[in-house]
Amino acid sequence: MTSFKEFADACETIEGIASSLEMTTVVSSLLRRISEFGDPDTELAIVSRFIMGRVFPDWSDVELGVGPSLLYDAISRASGLPVTRIKQLVRETGDVGETAKVALEKGDEASKSQTTFLDFTGADTAPAAGLTITIADVFERMNSIAHASGKGSQQTKVKHLQYLFGTASPVESKYLARIVLEELRIGIGEGVVRDAIAQAFSEDVGEVERAYMLINDLGEVSVTALHHDLDAVAIMIGRPIKPMLAQLGSFDDIIAVYAIEWKFDGTRVQIHKDGDCVRIFSRRLEDVTNSLPDIVKLVKSRITANQAILDGEVVAVGAEGKPLAFQEILKRFRRKYDISAMVQKIPLYLNLFDIVYLDGVSLIDEDLRARRARLEEIVAQHKQFSVAEQVLTDDPAIAHAVYQAALDAGHEGVMLKNPDSLYSPGKRGKNWLKVKPIMETLDLVVVGADWGEGRRANLIGSYLLACYDTDTGEFLEIGRVGTGITDEQLAELTELFSQYIISEVGSAIELQPAVVFEIVYEEIQKSKHYASGYALRFPRLVRVRFDKMPEDADTVERVERLAGG
Repeated sequence: MTSFKEFADACETIEGIASSLEMTTVVSSLLRRISEFGDPDTELAIVSRFIMGRVFPDWSDVELGVGPSLLYDAISRASGLPVTRIKQLVRETGDVGETAKVALEKGDEASKSQTTFLDFTGADTAPAAGLTITIADVFERMNSIAHASGKGSQQTKVKHLQYLFGTASPVESKYLARIVLEELRIGIGEGVVRDAIAQAFSEDVGEVERAYMLINDLGEVSVTALHHDLDAVAIMIGRPIKPMLAQLGSFDDIIAVYAIEWKFDGTRVQIHKDGDCVRIFSRRLEDVTNSLPDIVKLVKSRITANQAILDGEVVAVGAEGKPLAFQEILKRFRRKYDISAMVQKIPLYLNLFDIVYLDGVSLIDEDLRARRARLEEIVAQHKQFSVAEQVLTDDPAIAHAVYQAALDAGHEGVMLKNPDSLYSPGKRGKNWLKVKPIMETLDLVVVGADWGEGRRANLIGSYLLACYDTDTGEFLEIGRVGTGITDEQLAELTELFSQYIISEVGSAIELQPAVVFEIVYEEIQKSKHYASGYALRFPRLVRVRFDKMPEDADTVERVERLAGG
């Protein structure tokens, strides 16, 4: 079994590296060492997720459910320092990982040694002196934390964490604390782990990428690559795949026959049907099935196939037949109680536009024409459940007429799709183009904030924004936004972000990068003030993109292109 210290040491090394190539080498060496001297079938999957600050696969609905206050309590108990001192250390260091390290270095050893812990059998016991904590130990504890429920579950979670911190060395505790909040902060993204897997097991990077797009878990991909079975990786019902993406285009791109479809003003969903079992995933690949019982019912009654994976867009429609604001759809997606009342209040319409799996057969290697034909064969149309209309043309004038009809109906524009294109999970390219009214926006991650002043003193008043660096997996600051937000919205946002607060220093707040804002701006300027090298002039919040993950945010490369750099 591999010790957690080996993982922590690798993280320490990576933190001192700037080059993504060197980072890849370190991660590759760690994976290779585990494959040779550890328990690879268990540990490779865990480490491949841990190194990105994740505990469970992206597609999993299992959540750790540990916030900063519970984490501070665990560190306090393990170190013997009071919670007030832990909070002070967080303010001083600006990092919960450094706080854990310092707390365990400064903590009263006598107090620490007398602390009791919960072992895997459920008995209270103190950790044995010199006990080595393994990677598997950490994951097993975290899995137990995630599944703790009911009365006393919070105390159970604290005791599990207390045991881990009480057993770990100060350096191990640094990365343990960060993993608990799923924010490792060492600059490792999906691209580095993908390349490291390929390097460690002498596999083609393209094959590793393909496997990841199909099963959406680099942990499982790592184990599969070890056994050289990547070519056997296939789509699985119930496991969401990365959706095919579009890039911005124009009618000038029409130089051959294109399939023209409305770009609906809704939110994308991926539907998995396996007999009477239906699961629905958001664009972020989160399971939203329970919030959409009306759509589940329609899928069961209107899809004639036994098994299918469908791609579509859900739209909330108002009394006048126009799409409601995006935030109204989110009320449906985020609803956990009184769902039936919300179904009546906000009816949803599903527009299907693609199919990637049908009765045991993957369709991603069939062209759009063939997939479309298969989709139409299995859908019994309904006013709230239909296949999106499509026009095949090479005439820009006809395409523009479809575009205008979409805008008149209250939607965003149109999609231009190459009818010969295969379905490419997770890929963005010229086979799918989106045409919208010209107004550039950026999807940016919120990484920090400031408390307001005066009557807004109890509300978060402005937000620090960042774009995504695909090479390092880091979020690079690009500016702040505080305009375009009403007092009502500020109250909602303050409640939303309260669960993502890492630390506070004065009025400044450090946030976990978890929420994406769509931002409109007047100009992008070069700037030495922000890590991205750019700043936004007069940014304004358009909407919160709850359908996007932080890694879906616009990249620094796109910012550079828009800035003309």
